[in-house]
Order: sequence, then C-alpha cells, then structure tokens
Amino acid sequence: MIHKTAIIDPKAEISSNVAIGPFSVIGPDVQIESGTVLHSHVNIVGNTKIGKNNQIYPFSSIGTPPQDLKYKGEKNSLVIGHNNKFREYVNINPGTEQGGKVTRIGDNNLFMVYCHVAHDCKISNNVVLANNVQVGGHVTIEKNAIVGGSCAIHQFSRIGESAMIGGMTGVLSDVIPFGLSLGNRNNLMGLNLIGLRRSKVSNEDIKKIQSAYNNIFKTSNFRNNIESLSPDLKNNIFIKKILDFINSDKKRPISLPPNIK
Repeated sequence: MIHKTAIIDPKAEISSNVAIGPFSVIGPDVQIESGTVLHSHVNIVGNTKIGKNNQIYPFSSIGTPPQDLKYKGEKNSLVIGHNNKFREYVNINPGTEQGGKVTRIGDNNLFMVYCHVAHDCKISNNVVLANNVQVGGHVTIEKNAIVGGSCAIHQFSRIGESAMIGGMTGVLSDVIPFGLSLGNRNNLMGLNLIGLRRSKVSNEDIKKIQSAYNNIFKTSNFRNNIESLSPDLKNNIFIKKILDFINSDKKRPISLPPNIK
C-alpha cells in the first residue's frame, strides 16, 4: 500500500493499512492512523498527527512552517481528526507561540482545491471550505459551517455554527451561528435557512430564531436589543448559541446587516 517512490522517514509512525501514493514525502515527526490515503505527490512534515480514514489528494502540503514572520522555529503541532478530505493543492500550517502552538482540524470536513488554513486555526466538524478559500491565522470555524469559493477570512475572525459565507466574500467581522454573510466586505444578510432545514431544526424553532434575529439586529445597538428579548427566546437552545457567540471573547467585530442605524 506504499508506493516504491514514496520517501518516508523511518521515524514516522504510519499505521499498517495507510496507503501512500507515488512521490509522496513524509517527515520524521508525522503520525498517520489507519485507513488514511495519500493519493500521490503529498508532502506531510512537521509535528503532524493525522487521524483515521482521511483522503489527501495530489500536491497537498500539510504541516509546513507557519507563514508568520513572528515564528522563530519554536516547537508546534498540527492535529487532524478523522474522515476529512483534502483536495488538490490544499495547504495547512501548524501553530505559533502566540496562538497556543497548535492548529486543529476536526472530523468530516471537506477542503476543496487550493484551500489554505493558516497557523493556530480551529476548524470544527462537518465544515466545507469551497475552492480557493484562504483562512488567515487564529481563525475559528464552528461545526457545519459552509464557506463559499474564493473567500478570504481575516485573522482572528470567527464563523459560527451552521453559518454560510457567500462566494468571494472578504470576511472581516465575526459571523453569528446560523447567519448568512456575504459581500466584498462581509455583511450579515439574514439567516442560513437552508442550513437550518437541512439540520432538521423544527419550523417552530426557525420562527423563534428569525424573531430573535429581527429583534437583535433591528438597530446597530444590538447588545441593548439582546436585553429586550423575551425569556422564551433567550432560553431557546439555538438562540442561546447566538447569544453566547456574541458575548464570548473576540478580537473582531460582529458582522451586522447593511444600513441598520
């Protein structure tokens, strides 16, 4: 299952049923668990741990040093979970001293052609990054989010659970869970209703989420608007995720609808 042209450092820890295709290069500190397939011309280096049943396609580069001038060679790591697909030319960097030294990728994610995930990012589960998505350092993307093609995500940004980012969007501000955001510089354009329905959220809950959204973002003073929400809305499990996201620590502003006052 290992092609004769592959170059694998003898110190690398490779499970017995990993497939490694032609002309791939594996460094000494790499660990790869069972069922993972490297199709060909894959480069994996650094202190990189890859879980089970991942598919890594040609010309992907995983674990190369961070593209950060502050990085001075300190020990760092990249941790990748299970059942992910990394399509051609995907590049993922490990962490830096300023971000905890770790980049983490969860399970069941799809990274399409030419995606880049920078240092210290946290990508959760069931996330889709379409072609040519560029993710800056220290970005967090929560589960079930979808990011459209050719998006650029500013460092330290957060994209909430089940949010959807339209193609070619420049993400400069945090996107709430279940939000729909797009634009040259991203604006919040409503809720990701299709995503909510696909997740089998009930119509009753969707109506409550929509009501909360309308009230929270009726003016730019959204934090005061939150205080006026009824207990019934505040205690809803989906709305609570939105409120917790807004109120948690952050370095980027919250994305707002255009033209609110």
